[in-house]
Amino acid sequence: MEVRTSLDDTIENETAITVGKFDGIHKGHDILTKHLLNQEKNGLKSLVLTFDVSPRIQLKKDLEKQLITNEERKNLLQKQGISYLVECSFCEIMPLEPEDFVEILVRQFHMKYMVCGTDFRFGKLGRGDVNLLKQLSETMGFELEVVEKLKSGERDISSTFVREEISNGNVRKGNQLLGYEYFIWGTVVHGNHLGTKIGIPTINLIPPEDKLLPKNGVYITKVEIDHRTFHGVTNVGVKPTIDGKHQIGVETHIIDFKEDVYERQVCVTFLERIRDEIRFDSVDALKEQMHLDKKKALNYFNQL
Repeated sequence: MEVRTSLDDTIENETAITVGKFDGIHKGHDILTKHLLNQEKNGLKSLVLTFDVSPRIQLKKDLEKQLITNEERKNLLQKQGISYLVECSFCEIMPLEPEDFVEILVRQFHMKYMVCGTDFRFGKLGRGDVNLLKQLSETMGFELEVVEKLKSGERDISSTFVREEISNGNVRKGNQLLGYEYFIWGTVVHGNHLGTKIGIPTINLIPPEDKLLPKNGVYITKVEIDHRTFHGVTNVGVKPTIDGKHQIGVETHIIDFKEDVYERQVCVTFLERIRDEIRFDSVDALKEQMHLDKKKALNYFNQL
């Protein structure tokens, strides 16, 4: 997959394009990318145009947590087989009139096909909509396909919907909406080594600053290390039994694992929430609960 970073870039191939934030790459996004890939049989290269950070971050000038980081998004789209990712600044697109924006797609990226959802808005102040796109497709010579929003129950599947479920700790529902298991990549760092002292060693991750974490609590997880997958139990939170003053982190006990993985990159995927994070009266009480959590995880995996 080729990555471009500006609307000024030129792509020589004729393309099939979709545009959006693509935060999370959920099942709704998958419908759009499948339409793009289907156009490759017609000689068109698939192209996703998105933003280097969430538009809401740039507009608010603060840090909104994202379902996936920019790098994770690149990896997911590459795995899907997308030919081009144009990841430009939202500030580059925001002032453009709708007609000017579409003209750039046709002129710079040789767009011959576009697919979007029924609620797609684009251009300055979101003035562009599907009706305008239909008009422009006729005058500028590209095919437009508008697809209905995918639903879960009575609600449209969206990044907002996914974010709500993950934020509330409902990782099973979040995974259903995403179409894959929610994950966090991070580097293993040293903790206080309490887990080792009580016979339940853990690894500690410091997640990316802009990554959305599930609600504080304990989860059944899988852990990927060097393309190997292990079962685990993960605590998201601040370790309240110890002092409750740590920054929020991700601490995982990997079941039947004894290797040294400090400074290594690992991926933790979330499968099921076990309980809230709570403060115990003693380290012994914490140890007892951790053994119960591990037992629940083992039962979960044994039933798969």
